[in-house]
Amino acid sequence: MIGVFGEECCREFKAQGLQPLGFTTRRRKLRLVLFFTRGVSLATWDRAGMFDREVAIYQRLQRKGAEISFVSYGGRDDLKYARRIPAIRILCNRWHLAPARYERWIPWLHWRALHACDLIKTNQTDGGDVALRAAQSWHKPLVARCGYLWSANASRSGDEAEARIARRIEHEVFGNARAVVVTTPAMADDLAGRISGISRRVRVIPNYVDTERFRPEPGRSPQCDLIFVGRLAPEKNVESLLDAVRPLDVTLTLIGNGPLRDLLRSRFGDLGARVQWHDAAGHRQLPRLLNQARAFVLPSHYEGHPKALIEAMACGLPVIGGDSPGIRELVRHGETGWLCGTDAGSIRQAVETVLVDEGLRQRLGANARRFAVERFSLDRIAEMEWVLLNEVVHACRCGKAA
Repeated sequence: MIGVFGEECCREFKAQGLQPLGFTTRRRKLRLVLFFTRGVSLATWDRAGMFDREVAIYQRLQRKGAEISFVSYGGRDDLKYARRIPAIRILCNRWHLAPARYERWIPWLHWRALHACDLIKTNQTDGGDVALRAAQSWHKPLVARCGYLWSANASRSGDEAEARIARRIEHEVFGNARAVVVTTPAMADDLAGRISGISRRVRVIPNYVDTERFRPEPGRSPQCDLIFVGRLAPEKNVESLLDAVRPLDVTLTLIGNGPLRDLLRSRFGDLGARVQWHDAAGHRQLPRLLNQARAFVLPSHYEGHPKALIEAMACGLPVIGGDSPGIRELVRHGETGWLCGTDAGSIRQAVETVLVDEGLRQRLGANARRFAVERFSLDRIAEMEWVLLNEVVHACRCGKAA
C-alpha cells in the first residue's frame, strides 16, 4: 500500500505529467550507479562538510531496496569511507591513473558494476558526459540530475567560454537522458526553451533537508545575531553583507570557504571582534551553529536551489534573503522570510527590521520550519526519487520510448 509520502509524490508527479505505476511503491532491488561531479571525490565531500548531507538520500534509497554504487574521482583513499557507508560500493581510481586517463577509461575500469546495474545517474552536469558515455557503452538508461544549471551560473559570472562548454554538455547529456531531474520549475522552463522535446522527460525534485537533524533546539540561546553559510564567491555577495553590518552593532558568523576568503578577511578583518570566520562546518555540527544565531542571511545575486537556506528554515530561523533568482522562489516576503535588495543599504535595512522585532522573528521562524518540513523533508524527496527511478527502469524494460 502506498504510504503518505508515496501518495504525495504520486500527486506531484501527476501534476508534472508523469503517471506513477503501482509497482513502484513495492520494495525491490534496484541497482543504481551514481557518477560524481567531474573531479569530485568522497574526500572532497568530507573536507567541505558535505559528506553526510550528500549520502543521506542514497541511504534512504537503500532502505527502500536499492543497491548503490558511487563512481568517484578520488584515489584509493576514498575506500576508507567504506566504514561510514558500509552498504554502498565505492568505485574509485585505485589504479593511480592520471585524471584524464581515468575519466576516459571509467566505462571499462568499473565494467562489472556498470554491466550489472539497472540505471546510471549523474550528481551534477559537469561530468555528465562521462556518465552518458558509460550509459551508452553498456546500454543503460541515464537519469541526468543537476541541482543548478551550470550554463546559467557561468553566464552570470561572465565566463562565456565556460558557458558555451556547459551548454554543449547540457544539450548532449539532457538530450540523451531517459529522465532529467532539476530542482526548480524555473530550471525546467529554461531547458524546455532550448532543448527540443525535453519537456516530457523533465521532473522537478527539490533539494532535501534532514528535518530531524535540522530542527529548532529547545531553549536555544543565541550566541550571535546573524549567520551566513555558503561559498565565499562573487555570486554570494558577502562583500555587500559585510559592508551592511559594518556600521551596525551586530555580530555575524560566516561559515564557508572560497576564492574570496582571503580578500574579504584582508579588507574587513573581524570588524572589532564582531565577525567570526569559520571554515566549512560538517553536517553534524551545522544545526548547532545555526541554532546559535538569531537570524540567517543569504544576500546572493543568484542561487539555484540553496540547501543552506532550506536548512536554516528547517531550524526555525528567520531568514533574510536577497530578492534574487533561486531565493525569491523559496522565501515568501513577510511570511516565510524577509526579502531585500542585494546592495549594502537594503541588506542593512532588512537586518535592522528583523533583528529589532522579536515577534516578527518568531513568526517568520515558525513559518519557515513548517514550510521546510512540508516541502523538503528527506523522506518526501527520497520517495519522489524512488518513484522516478523505478519508472525509468520499468519503461526501459518494457521498451517504451524515453
